[in-house]
Amino acid sequence: MTVRRTRTVLAATVFAVLFAQVLLYPGITDLVALWADAPASESLAETGLDAGKWFLAAEFAGFVLFAGAWGALSDALGRRVPLITAGALGGALGYAALAGLAFADASFGTVLLVRFAQGALTIGAFSLSMTMLMDLGGGHGRNMGAAGIAIGLGTALGAPVGGRLADLDPLAPVVAASALLVVPGLLVLLVGDRAPAGREGVGAAFVRLRSRPALSLPYAFGFIDRLTAGFFALVGTVYFRAAFDLDATATGLLLGAFFAPFALLQYPMGVVSDRIGRKIPIALGSTLYGIVVVAVVLAPDVSLVALLLVLTGVTGAFMSPATMALVTDLAGERERGVAMGGYNVVGSLGFLVGIVGGGTLAAAFGFTVAFVVVGLAEIALAVAALPALSRVDPERVRVFDRGEKSERESA
Repeated sequence: MTVRRTRTVLAATVFAVLFAQVLLYPGITDLVALWADAPASESLAETGLDAGKWFLAAEFAGFVLFAGAWGALSDALGRRVPLITAGALGGALGYAALAGLAFADASFGTVLLVRFAQGALTIGAFSLSMTMLMDLGGGHGRNMGAAGIAIGLGTALGAPVGGRLADLDPLAPVVAASALLVVPGLLVLLVGDRAPAGREGVGAAFVRLRSRPALSLPYAFGFIDRLTAGFFALVGTVYFRAAFDLDATATGLLLGAFFAPFALLQYPMGVVSDRIGRKIPIALGSTLYGIVVVAVVLAPDVSLVALLLVLTGVTGAFMSPATMALVTDLAGERERGVAMGGYNVVGSLGFLVGIVGGGTLAAAFGFTVAFVVVGLAEIALAVAALPALSRVDPERVRVFDRGEKSERESA
């Protein structure tokens, strides 16, 4: 299979995982009500922020604890495809089990345990598909742009489709997610493994990675960027529904105002970062992104909120592929599985903090305070990290993969 076709299949796998995940978000308040015995007197915001917070957090706890393990295992085995299949099919079973629990009079604690297991399996398919994109030649920004557009399209389409399905039946998004994950689990078997030759133990892989402290820079931005995503997934969804009296379908369309430009601009922005470097997209994009996040909660009507969400998607697309490409730039060839696994660990941890911390902050101090704190945190990191970002060795932040470049020169 050619590099271009391989890139397409892997991006499609990333898309399917994110699409399935985001299907649940617009109708999260209706979904958790199937298991969480909330008093009828509680408002939509109170119920959604409480039970929804823990339902989303359980999945991301699985992400945090297992993303690095999947990456290290793939590096140690020198194989990625079988693990992607196992993660995708296991995730499909996890979603199916969640749907089944709605008819089994299960406790909410049992639901959270199954949700955790589903997340632990699904992250394998997601993280290792991204790692295989790192293994490809053709420019790291280009490959991470493909991953970014898959992530963006998955979330952009998942939100409105999930909202529509949730209005039909709260369980419909869960059933759809289960069916969908079977497809990438089988499709990826057509792709040849491109993991670097040679094997080493899982522990040795982590030891090698610790020798590259510069990875803490893209990891920090990955953490705060995903924190804002987690914040929007729960707090933003509940805020839009409560403040503007929207149903799940309308909420999904509103979230799509962010995800659509975020998706469509990922690939071209990744190519731009190959040409101009990573510093400007990461630093400037993060600063503008934080400003727009704050502006969203200050907007007085839905139309202005939608416009600001479009701007949030544009600024997010500017920084996201450059941040992921920087991970590839700094990781050694045989450390990419662990490096991308680590990036997804801190990213998932950020998402977890965005859900739990954002939900707790909004419940205690209100939506306005929560949005302002999250937006300012993004800006503060961009400002604080700028000196370190400017010191990144340009020789190590490569515009094109050297191995592939050497092959072109010798051809």
